[in-house]
Amino acid sequence: MIAAHTGWLIAGLALLTLGAESLVRGSSRLALLLGMSPLVVGLTIVAYGTSAPEVATNLRCVVTGQVDIALGNVVGSNIFNVLVILGLSAVVIPLLVHQRLLRVDIPIMVGVSAATWGLALDGRLGRGEGVLLVVLVGGYTVLTLRSGPGETRQIQDEYAQALGRPRPRQGRAVATSATAILLGLGALALGSQWLVSGASGLAARIGVPDRVIALTIVAAGTSMPELATSVLAALRGQRDIAVGNIVGSNVFNLLGILGLTAVLSPDGLPVPDAVLRVDVPLMTAVALVCLPLAWTGGRISRLEGAWLLGAYGLYVAHLIVQTQGGGMAGPLAWGAIGMTLAGGVFGLAVAVRAGWTFPRDGAPE
Repeated sequence: MIAAHTGWLIAGLALLTLGAESLVRGSSRLALLLGMSPLVVGLTIVAYGTSAPEVATNLRCVVTGQVDIALGNVVGSNIFNVLVILGLSAVVIPLLVHQRLLRVDIPIMVGVSAATWGLALDGRLGRGEGVLLVVLVGGYTVLTLRSGPGETRQIQDEYAQALGRPRPRQGRAVATSATAILLGLGALALGSQWLVSGASGLAARIGVPDRVIALTIVAAGTSMPELATSVLAALRGQRDIAVGNIVGSNVFNLLGILGLTAVLSPDGLPVPDAVLRVDVPLMTAVALVCLPLAWTGGRISRLEGAWLLGAYGLYVAHLIVQTQGGGMAGPLAWGAIGMTLAGGVFGLAVAVRAGWTFPRDGAPE
């Protein structure tokens, strides 16, 4: 039975990844065909579309009542996005952070993470709080759309290169894009069903809490589109996309996905003590550390990327030890949080010592 549950989980992850790719590509091409700028498409459709597996998985969890997986999926994905995807992308090639928009987006990501922590302190995210989060994601999207025209030509060209430049309003191209969107949505719906079924069944068979499965396997699996997008962008030299995709996805995960999940859950979304003590503080810490990392000369270096990966290793070790009832679970958890923040403090100290300031848009590397 364990093999069967594992098979369903892997098949679900694969289908979610393929569905997200089809949805993002179809939506992006259709938006470009209809006249939207590549920059706006990249910062909205691509950033939000790579979070489609999280949306599909959480909606399935609401239907089946598996809210522990829903919460762990969002929190775990945000942790994975920064520590693993941003860290791995920086190890591949140092990432530039010189978009004017990131001066707004990274502080918003920090504020949203801290606000989610505050809303969850009573042990529950109610429907009213969910509505607030959904309203805020609408405001954030409007802000992103309005700030797009102010970006430099360099950044606009970078997004255009990544998304392609289709000729406008071709009937066949529109039909192809629409078909890709429909196929992507269908794959997401079926993949989420397989993933949730496999994950919950596997957790029950091996005696691991749903929270741990959600924070690791499910969160990492639903973040595969972000991983593919950011690492590929880094390899192609499109380093603003690599960073912007992570920041935009994390904001959408908390405001859009977590908010919608809380709204649709009959009794709101309960927040277990373990999540409130470790996982949400770590999620807030990884958002906070992006500020000093972005400030250190306008780049995230390979050393800083490796530091982020090391912090994730400590976090996973904490989860493993915790499931086995080991006494080192607490120290490992706070070690992960401390290592994350220490990387930011070190980067900030280096930046201050070197007299660096936040780079202007279009500044040289």
